[in-house]
Amino acid sequence: MPQPAPTFSCAAKSGRRLPVRGRHDDGSHQSQLGPLTVRVIDAEITIIANGVRQTGHYRLITTLLDHHRYPAGQLIALYHQRWEIETAYLELKSTILDGRVLRSRTPTGIEQEIYALLITYQVLRTAMVDATDSIAGTDPDRASFTIALNTARDQIVQAASVIAGTTIDLVGVIGRQVLAGLMPNRRVRTKARIVKRAISKYNARGPNINRTTYQATIEINIITLTPDSQP
Repeated sequence: MPQPAPTFSCAAKSGRRLPVRGRHDDGSHQSQLGPLTVRVIDAEITIIANGVRQTGHYRLITTLLDHHRYPAGQLIALYHQRWEIETAYLELKSTILDGRVLRSRTPTGIEQEIYALLITYQVLRTAMVDATDSIAGTDPDRASFTIALNTARDQIVQAASVIAGTTIDLVGVIGRQVLAGLMPNRRVRTKARIVKRAISKYNARGPNINRTTYQATIEINIITLTPDSQP
């Protein structure tokens, strides 16, 4: 069976000239990046936090070409959440491993452990999404990874449901515990971006820097380009 082609989405400099090969009704346009056919989304994103408005121009390049299945506005909104990968790293390192280091002392053993961690993480995330999908309009971000992990651990310790029944329950015990302990809707937050420094970030910013994380509101405006225009 042929494997699906890999996809990617990344930010690009807004000043880079990319030819407009075709326009879509969601404001995005088709272009060419070397040998790749890509879709380009130009947008103005305004962040309003603590009474201050700040607007910037962003350009997203993606190989997700179907603008009906992947509307421009949704992709831009999702890309703004890209920092949440740090949450995944935290859950792997601190929640599953509880701060412990890998035990293996050989490359093969380390590879095995890493795959086991990633599989465990993916299975738990799948169970969490199955649970939240069972209630329309429930954001998967509200599911607690800690609850899912502890419930799965209890099931293994108790050897519960080791013999599967004839009825497949997508929610299951893990899902029911997750739904019983849903977290509040996650707030949109913003932090000023700074250049990474070799010294401590706290010393680099100085003692009088405001380190408050503010609740924010985001406005997205998709910029439609004509074949002859560039931002």
